[in-house]
Amino acid sequence: MVLSDWDPEGLWLALEPLQPGLSVEVLPQVDSTNTALLARARAGDTQACLLVAQRQTAGRGRLGRQWWAEPGQALTFSLGLLLAPAPGVDWGGLSLAVGLALAEALDPAGDRVGLKWPNDLWLRPGPAGVPAGDRKLGGILIETQWPTGADAAVATAPRWVVIGVGLNIRPAPDAAAADFRTPPACVQEWQPQANAGTVLHQVAPALLRAVQAYAQHGLAPLQARYAARDVLAGRPLQAGALQGTAEGLDADGALRLRDAAGRVHALHSGEVSVRPC
Repeated sequence: MVLSDWDPEGLWLALEPLQPGLSVEVLPQVDSTNTALLARARAGDTQACLLVAQRQTAGRGRLGRQWWAEPGQALTFSLGLLLAPAPGVDWGGLSLAVGLALAEALDPAGDRVGLKWPNDLWLRPGPAGVPAGDRKLGGILIETQWPTGADAAVATAPRWVVIGVGLNIRPAPDAAAADFRTPPACVQEWQPQANAGTVLHQVAPALLRAVQAYAQHGLAPLQARYAARDVLAGRPLQAGALQGTAEGLDADGALRLRDAAGRVHALHSGEVSVRPC
């Protein structure tokens, strides 16, 4: 993003009442906003923070994939905070809640931005002239660690949670797009005037509210809304050695895959790479 694109103080004024003590910071360049916030926690700094990068040189996605981010081309940021989910709330569905919050903030009508389990946002096909097929719009990487001095044996102890978000704002340069099997999507395809700053103001309050609500209530209240944006439901999939048809989510956020013999397999985040086949 470019500094002139956004209003840090205005964003802080919107976020601070939701999370007292939160700071909003921007760095001209960083290897990874997630890495930076994890390092802060290891050094004992667990003040809630929204850390934004104008340029990210070693952004990380799921399974170690890199996420390129040039100024203005993509929006990359991480939200770090201490989080202690209520009893019975599983951490496993947090990325689904985050994805849903981002999708609803970007596309309230629900006809353009879909969700690909477990942590991607896809742009659905649009009007004539828009590239066909579902294409990746953004991704989420959530990492947690125990704060320095925390007792990991205490189940209710809060963890330092870092939620990294990368969203494509403008079309990728030809050289970057060539690295992808399917050309990536971007927000400007349906919001032509969008820039990194306006999109950050769109999504950050919704993200923070969603994380706080998830810590209290888990995934259950969100399942119907997630299902409405689930781009995998009903599709044939391959997940590692398994092949079958996606049948939505379990209560804990696992992806249900029915194989040719009728057996249903519950796939959990981190186990497999799932692609439509």
